[in-house]
Amino acid sequence: MTEISTAKPTGADFIPSATPSSSAPSAAAPPSPAASPPAVGKAELPAAAVNHADQLARIEDKTARIEDKYARSEALLSRVEEKVESASTRMNDAARQADLSSLRSEVRTLSDRVGRLPGTGALVLTAIITAVLTVALVVAVQRLNLDRMLPHNLGGQSQTAPANPPASNP
Repeated sequence: MTEISTAKPTGADFIPSATPSSSAPSAAAPPSPAASPPAVGKAELPAAAVNHADQLARIEDKTARIEDKYARSEALLSRVEEKVESASTRMNDAARQADLSSLRSEVRTLSDRVGRLPGTGALVLTAIITAVLTVALVVAVQRLNLDRMLPHNLGGQSQTAPANPPASNP
């Protein structure tokens, strides 16, 4: 245990002497009452300095171990980061593939719907049949004198026509 000195711990008195051999002869000589407290303080200061040096060495060792752990953690985190980046790249590729496959299926569906539409031949045949039926119906309306049923503005006969049908009707 160290004794508390009454002197201020500043200046040149605070720094302990580097040679412990000078304190050994003074401790072996008969101590005078005035010389004894500085000798005890000087003898204990090198032990305290050694103790401080040991503490400093332990702190440095702990610091080195912490730095090593930090370096290992940093390397581990960089590997994890690389794995996450590669996984996100794979997920983006998979998402693009899913988008492409959904686009392909939509195009295939649209192609099937377009393929089910009637072709040019069917449309021309429908137009011809419609024209022939229209002509046949117009001729039938005129022969049966049904054109009076048509409105006047469409070329039908007026409703004031004679009540007696023409003699040309059989």
